[in-house]
Amino acid sequence: MDSFTKTSSLAFIGGGNMASAILGGLIRQGMPARQMMVVEPDEGARSRVQADFGIQVMAQAQAPLREAEVVVWAVKPQVFHEAAAAVQPWTGSALHLSVAAGITTDSIGRWLDTERIVRCMPNTPALIGQGMTGLFARPGAHAADRLQAEQIIATTGQFLWVQKEALLDAVTALSGSGPAYVFFFLEAMTEAGIGMGLTREQAYRLAVVTFQGASALAAASSEPPQVLRQRVTSKGGTTHAAISHMEQCGMQRGFMQALEAARHRAAEMGAAFG
Repeated sequence: MDSFTKTSSLAFIGGGNMASAILGGLIRQGMPARQMMVVEPDEGARSRVQADFGIQVMAQAQAPLREAEVVVWAVKPQVFHEAAAAVQPWTGSALHLSVAAGITTDSIGRWLDTERIVRCMPNTPALIGQGMTGLFARPGAHAADRLQAEQIIATTGQFLWVQKEALLDAVTALSGSGPAYVFFFLEAMTEAGIGMGLTREQAYRLAVVTFQGASALAAASSEPPQVLRQRVTSKGGTTHAAISHMEQCGMQRGFMQALEAARHRAAEMGAAFG
């Protein structure tokens, strides 16, 4: 257990799925529950966090927040401003780590009167320790702050830094929303398999394990996905028939346009709620 988990005190504003993913990861890596606290207004969510992790849970911001060296913001974008007004008096000296979609560090800095901000864009596989998170540090976040952010987010999976905050909108479009795209294709593949005579269980297993294997192969290979795809696509064969049909339908262009729509919406949310 490193010095971070031995000595640091963390506060989570919001106790939903992403907060739970990080809490679970920290506890698995040895951080004592007594070093963490959660502010969560919803009674049901408070009960779940207390039952799952045995940590201090408060219905509203209170004096114990003064002890927090790091504050993790895991609230919905539309309530961030209101929550910040209640928390700010207690957390002036803390590092603030935000996983709230769309809310810019300009807004966070203004609401919390701080420059020590790292903004994150995680995704839902963080719930099983296989997430992918994009990180951006405001200039006021020094090297030690960046390291702390990395140590926290690493409990949920992998991460990468971007140098421009606007690129987090692209991260949102690719990896933040990305699991839903995979689930979308899993749905389609499963229904197609059922239509071809397989049981739902057979079709779903074939689809899921195929995604797992293809992703693992891509991660292990130094070759680009175009080359990997071409190796599976023999001219005149079954894969060629499927890929050709997708190309005729404009699927690749449509999919790229869908990601651009997600990026645009992320930017809109930042403007609307900030």
